[in-house]
Amino acid sequence: MTNQTPKLRIRGLYKRFGAKRVLDGVDLEVPQGTSLVVIGGSGSGKSVLLKCVLGLIEPDDGVIEIDGRDILKLPRGEREVIRARIGMLFQNGALFDSLPVWENVAFGLIARHNSTRAEARARAEDYLGQVGLAAGVGDLSPAELSGGMQKRVALARAIASQPDIMFFDEPTTGLDPIMGAVIDGLVVDCVKRLGSTAIAITHDMASARRIGDQAAMLLNGRIVWAGPAQRLMDSGNAEVDQFTHGRRDGPIQMELRR
Repeated sequence: MTNQTPKLRIRGLYKRFGAKRVLDGVDLEVPQGTSLVVIGGSGSGKSVLLKCVLGLIEPDDGVIEIDGRDILKLPRGEREVIRARIGMLFQNGALFDSLPVWENVAFGLIARHNSTRAEARARAEDYLGQVGLAAGVGDLSPAELSGGMQKRVALARAIASQPDIMFFDEPTTGLDPIMGAVIDGLVVDCVKRLGSTAIAITHDMASARRIGDQAAMLLNGRIVWAGPAQRLMDSGNAEVDQFTHGRRDGPIQMELRR
């Protein structure tokens, strides 16, 4: 038992879009240095949850604390300082097609830290090396890279700001099983090297167990189960078991549009 303040604490988070309530009182805690994976079906609110923490969406109600400070109550400037400590690996990589790889990695360094281009390039090459890419890759355009290489570049960009917290949005989407395992291994290595707290959302159960220390399932806008990631396949929770084993029959009924 510890009294340490969680790195991230979410309480009573609500978000509605029109008549659709996407987040319906989400409660989560992520201790410092822990990796949490959030699972759930399409439309369960996983991405909306991340976007609320990132400040891309304003929740209707609730508390989002980082290091014990409710960022929703802070002035905009202070919010941005705290959120600048968050690294993000987007589902599709979200690389800038018009920039070479090294500038993609160094984008934040140049924009926020006033590094010279020479300094930024040297640091970008170092981060590319940390994800297993040669310095020469820095001169290529994103379009010249395979899907797995693009994910590595996006991960290098995410760690370039030395973030306290890292978010991963479906890190293995579009990758074959072997490359997915490689990316997961790099994610774990980078998180441990930085000492970061990590939150990942995924549909990939193998990935969830490789990345996560803890896991939680979001269903109908609420957390219905939380526990060790290694228990995902035998959680004892009917909804989790149906989802993780991909069973058609069970308590989760898919909504059909008519």
